[in-house]
Amino acid sequence: MALPDGRAVRYYLFPAPCRSPLKRITAAIPNAKYDDSIKIIILVYGIFKKKLHLRIIKYLIMKNIVFLFLLGALGVQAQSMKFAAKIDNRNSDTITILGPKKFKQVIVGKDGKFSDTFTVTPGMHQLGDGTEVTMLYLDNGYDLNLTMDAKMFDESIVFTGKGSKENNFLAQKALIDERMEEGFMKLKSEAEITESVAKRNEQLSGMLADEELDPTFKALAGRVVLAEANQIMQMFQQTLAVNDMVGKPSPSFDYENHKGGTTKLEDLRGKYVYIDTWATWCGPCLREIPSMKEIEKKYHGKNITFVGVSIDAKKDHQKWKDMVTKKELGGVQVFADNDWNSQFIKDYGITGIPRFILLDPKGNVVDANAPRPSDPALQELLDKLL
Repeated sequence: MALPDGRAVRYYLFPAPCRSPLKRITAAIPNAKYDDSIKIIILVYGIFKKKLHLRIIKYLIMKNIVFLFLLGALGVQAQSMKFAAKIDNRNSDTITILGPKKFKQVIVGKDGKFSDTFTVTPGMHQLGDGTEVTMLYLDNGYDLNLTMDAKMFDESIVFTGKGSKENNFLAQKALIDERMEEGFMKLKSEAEITESVAKRNEQLSGMLADEELDPTFKALAGRVVLAEANQIMQMFQQTLAVNDMVGKPSPSFDYENHKGGTTKLEDLRGKYVYIDTWATWCGPCLREIPSMKEIEKKYHGKNITFVGVSIDAKKDHQKWKDMVTKKELGGVQVFADNDWNSQFIKDYGITGIPRFILLDPKGNVVDANAPRPSDPALQELLDKLL
């Protein structure tokens, strides 16, 4: 048997006949081990010629009170944590938390308010609302509150309550990494990327020096920061190769078109081609849609074609089709054949989305990391070319 929160219930049976029930009880209860399970002592006495002694009943009642008291004193309540969130402009009425040991907690909310109590394996977790994801550090005993605006997501995340220090660090780290990634493709030398990574590490290390942070979290986060720094340096090598593509023929694709059939990149030659690599689950990608529509409207009839390349997994193929229709995405919408492992995506070294690419009418690369639709620099660039 188990309680609603998943904790086991163990039964200890003491069968009759028993010459001295009180003696058996007083011996058994103090020796019971109090761990993360709840133990219920069930005494089965069988049939006695005399009724159960009143003093035994009183003793049982007393021990039950002591037993419950011990559970509280030993921190059974601390074996779980509380989580609450208030999300403006929510993308869904459910949020999902994934964590170590296949942990999964789905929280159903109402009017953007979510709350639940559950037991976790201490460590890094991922919170998702079906569109965006963010990292959390969770531990039993936390009473964590999150407020955010789904339209801004990372930029609006604020935590309060027990556990907020650690999670506010992760929220700030996400913004620092996002800003560095935005300027990543513009760096031209290894010395520049080394300097950028060093500044990032110095800033994060300074934040981790906060004595109020949990020591276990500090150690884990420190390892993550260093590991990511090594990954960034590896990504930079790919970036240099991508920058060398400028002026050269673009890698090609032959993907399913949302309107039917397939489309080859070569089919689009004769016009400039502005490619948007995105996915239905990518929040930053979706936030670019209104700006993309404005760009398409401004340059409608000009010598340019707008292309959306979805790298959604095959299991989300229908989700892609539905979203293109629902959001009335314009231009040419195609579906990459193998998500992140699609050859076109690998050829461009794409490790994060959205990613924009601009080609000339001959199919040569103008910019392998073109400005986003929301960036005024894109219109400046297109105004010069068109």
